[in-house]
Amino acid sequence: MNNLIIDINADVGEGIDNEAQLMPLLSSCNIACGGHAGNNDTMIKVIELANEHGVKIGAHPSFPDKENFGRVVMDIPYIALFKSIEEQVCQLISHLDEAHMSLHHIKPHGALYNLAAKDKNIAKVIIELLKGFAFPVYLYVPYKSVIAELAIKNHIPIIYEAFADRNYNDDLSLVSRKETNALINDEEALFDHVYGIVKHKKVKTVSGKLVPIQAHTFCVHGDNPKAVQLLKSLRSRLENQQIQIF
Repeated sequence: MNNLIIDINADVGEGIDNEAQLMPLLSSCNIACGGHAGNNDTMIKVIELANEHGVKIGAHPSFPDKENFGRVVMDIPYIALFKSIEEQVCQLISHLDEAHMSLHHIKPHGALYNLAAKDKNIAKVIIELLKGFAFPVYLYVPYKSVIAELAIKNHIPIIYEAFADRNYNDDLSLVSRKETNALINDEEALFDHVYGIVKHKKVKTVSGKLVPIQAHTFCVHGDNPKAVQLLKSLRSRLENQQIQIF
């Protein structure tokens, strides 16, 4: 297990206002850029905090639906969705330019993330946006997803992501938030979940199966009320196993 290096990310700028506590515990972050949450002021504030702590910055675009926090699939024309995502990401980039910083990655939010994992047309919208960048930007994607396969075919650099505080179904989809067992809030269970993926490249699903998975970056949701304590515990336990976070 020596010399293993992983990334830990969190979704930020979503109105929880806990970024000052989260940033020292992260190696990358995903900043809400106006679709489901966030505005110019929150973007600027979070960029400053990320810069202070040396945290890599990603854009966290979503369906343009603040009312449902981007967690409901919208029936929206593909061109309108493309324009919305483009505006969200470009708004964040404009603030990064002002701070003389660069965009490291893009990670879609909520329903957009989950739908792009299985819907080729939605995945294409995101891939087309990335193809338009003049500089390399990573895409955070689930293992064995439609969007991952499409990104690889289009030579988009990807980083496989797993969720530290979410349970999985046998098909590697996330357990619905409507279910009582969707979230992992126990510190020991969270570590076992992440450690199993890192060491064995397998995840234990809610049915008890061990399913192959790969991930380099692990997300703890910033809006989880226990996010800060979970992150502190996870980092400590991983570092005790000589797993570096960078």
